[in-house]
Amino acid sequence: MHRRRLWPRPVILSIAPLLIVLVAGWAGSSASVGSALAAQTDKKPKSKAIKASPAVSAVQMYVEAVASGDRVAAGLLDLACQFKMVTASPSRLKTFPPASDPVYSQCWDQLVSAHQRAVEQREQGVYVMWPGRGALVFFTEDLTSYAPSFFVMDLLGLSPPAGGLRVEPIDSKTLPAGSFRLREDAPLVAAPATLVRLRVTYKDPLTSPVTYAPGAYKWANTVQRPRAALKSITLKWVVLSGLRKLGFPSDQAVVNLPVTAATDTSPAVPFITETGGSVANSAAWWGPTDAPGVLIAAVGRATQFPDLRERMAMLNRVLIVDPNQPEALTALTRDLYQAILNDGATTHKMPVSDAGLAVRFNEFYWNTYSQTTRMEISLGMEMGGLSKPTPADYLYRMIPAMEKLAQVRPEDLENRFRLGNAYRWNNDQLAAIATHEALLQQIPPERATLRARALIELAWSKIAKVAWNRIFDDPVITEAYKEAEEAFKLTDRPLDKFAAAYTMAYSLVFTPNRDNRAILEHLTEARRWYLQVGGASPDSWRYLLANDTLKGVVEADPAFQSLLAAGDQG
Repeated sequence: MHRRRLWPRPVILSIAPLLIVLVAGWAGSSASVGSALAAQTDKKPKSKAIKASPAVSAVQMYVEAVASGDRVAAGLLDLACQFKMVTASPSRLKTFPPASDPVYSQCWDQLVSAHQRAVEQREQGVYVMWPGRGALVFFTEDLTSYAPSFFVMDLLGLSPPAGGLRVEPIDSKTLPAGSFRLREDAPLVAAPATLVRLRVTYKDPLTSPVTYAPGAYKWANTVQRPRAALKSITLKWVVLSGLRKLGFPSDQAVVNLPVTAATDTSPAVPFITETGGSVANSAAWWGPTDAPGVLIAAVGRATQFPDLRERMAMLNRVLIVDPNQPEALTALTRDLYQAILNDGATTHKMPVSDAGLAVRFNEFYWNTYSQTTRMEISLGMEMGGLSKPTPADYLYRMIPAMEKLAQVRPEDLENRFRLGNAYRWNNDQLAAIATHEALLQQIPPERATLRARALIELAWSKIAKVAWNRIFDDPVITEAYKEAEEAFKLTDRPLDKFAAAYTMAYSLVFTPNRDNRAILEHLTEARRWYLQVGGASPDSWRYLLANDTLKGVVEADPAFQSLLAAGDQG
C-alpha cells in the first residue's frame, strides 16, 4: 500500500559517533567501538533516569541503526554479525571489513528474514489493517517470544512511511558473564554481560505494531480476535564487552538474535543467563483519548481512497484504537453495505441506471436470495478457500460495526434501517423484526415517507421469518401484508408504491390459502408503478418475477403470462 523511500533517514539519535568509529576501523585504527562509545558518553550530560555508559550507548546506536535500515551500522554492533566476521577470518581480525563488504548485507538479510515472522503476509479480507500486507507488523504470539529488534525494525522506524519511534533508557545492570566457543574445537571463553532496558514509544497510532487485544481469547479459527495498536513497550538488551581480547574487532556487541539457537543437546551461542526481548506486562496500547485528531483526519483520508480495500484498512486501524469512533463506523458500514449491493448487481447483471431504484432493486435481490440458496451470503472467503472477500465477509464485518454505530449514534436512522436488513440477510429473524419495529415506533406519523419505508422493511423481515421456517400459519405473515398495505397508502412516491405493492404480492405466496388472483393484482399494480421510475425497464421487471419464490407461481399459472406480456409493452 505504500511506496518505501529509496534512501532511509535516521529517526531516533545521531549516529555520528559511530561513523567516526567506522572510519577509524576501516583505516586500520586500533581503537574499539566500545572505547569510542565510552568517550562520546563522557562528553554528554548525565541522564537523570540512568547514568550514561558504553553499554547503554551501544544499545541506543544499535536500535537507531536497525530502525533506520542502516545495515552497516547494525552489523558493526551486532554480536552475531561480528561473530560471523571473526570466524570467517583466517587470522585475528583487528579492524572491521570495509562498508562495501558483503558481510553487512548478509547479516542484514538474516535479520530481515527473522523479522518476517511478524510482518503480515496473509490476505486478511475485510479485516485488512493499515498499512497493509507486507508493511503491517502484527505480533500474533506472546510479546515476550520475540527478539528485541522485532520492536524496532525498519518497517516501524523509517519515517515515512512509518511514524517513527522514540527510545528512552531506563536502567542497566550487570549480569553473569556470557560464554561461547568461537569454533567447535576452541576453548570456552567468557565475556562480561550487561542488561540494558529501554522504553520504546511509537509516534503514530496508524503505523505502530498491532497485537491481539489484552485478554483476547482464541475461541476458534473462524472467530476474529480483537486487535489493538501497540503504543509503547519496555525492551531488554544484553551487551557483551571485553570482546577485543577474544579476537573481535570491537570491544562491545549487542546480543539480539543468537549466533546459533539452543538445541536439546547444546546451549545457544552465546550462552547468557538472561536473554533480550520485551519485558513482561510492560506493553501499553493506543486508546481513544491519545490522538483523537489523528483518528478523525485518518477517516477523512480514508474516504478519499479509490480502492475499497485501502479504505477498509485505514478504517479498521482507526477502530482498533477507538472502537466507538462514529465517523469511522459510519464510513465503514456505508462502504460494506454498498459492497454487498454491488455484488448483488454483479450477480444478477440487470442494468438499473437510477441510483435510488438500484439500491431498492439490489436490496430486493438479497431479500429473496437470502431466503433460498444463501450460499453467497453465508460462505466466507476463509471457509470457502477463496482469494477475495465474499458478500458474507462484508456482512459479518458490517453487522458488529452497525451495532456499535447504533449505540453511539442512535439518531442515525439510515444505519438502523440497514442493520435490520443485514440481520434479515444473515437469517437473524427476531433481531431483524425487533430492529424495524423499534424504528417504526420511533418515526412520527407526520413523516409519512420514512414511516412507509419502515413498514416495508418490517414486512420483509417478517416475510423472511416465514419463508425460511416454512410455518405458513405464523400470524406474522398476515401482519407483513397489512404493513405493506399501510405503506402503500402512506406514500405517493412511485418507487415506494412499487415496493409496497410488490411486498404485498410476495407475502401472499406464503399464506396458507394462497390467492393467485390477489397476487396478480398486486404485481400488476407494482409493475405499473415500477415502470414510472427512472432507470426501470421491462427486462429488469421480468427479473423481479424470476426469483426462486415467485417463479414457481408465475410459471405455474397461465394468468401471469399476461403480466409478462404487458411488461414487454412497457
